[in-house]
Amino acid sequence: MKIRLIAVGTKMPVWISAGYQEYSKRLPRELQLELVEIAPGNRSKGAAPLKAMAKESKDILQAIGKNDYRVALDIEGKMLDTPALAAKLTDWQMLGADVALLVGGPDGLARECLQGVAERWSLSRLTFPHPLVRVLVAEQIYRAWTLTKNHPYHR
Repeated sequence: MKIRLIAVGTKMPVWISAGYQEYSKRLPRELQLELVEIAPGNRSKGAAPLKAMAKESKDILQAIGKNDYRVALDIEGKMLDTPALAAKLTDWQMLGADVALLVGGPDGLARECLQGVAERWSLSRLTFPHPLVRVLVAEQIYRAWTLTKNHPYHR
């Protein structure tokens, strides 16, 4: 199974890229985590945020695989503890499809992206910098996988 982390934002700081790579490379071949970066919409002074979100939405929707199981990272989504995420990861693997995790830009995901999702997942009620979400998701996917394999990492 492949998990596509489709995230708005490019040109990340080195420590973000290194953190993401550290956890994604630990995953086994049968559970690949692939980052798809979406260029952010124009948010310069005087630009309309809804126009930026519409551009990002279009690009996100194009990056999703035809048969991907879609999960939006959304503050209104369901919060999971690690055992629940491990169970969800097992469920996703049983689907026989790839998974697309959608991460919006500074203004979140447009309605068009949220309409077609199977689930909404909230990392926390806290607001995180969008680049940091990549590292958090990669680490949590790795942690969930280790839990399913009785690996000592989760202790």
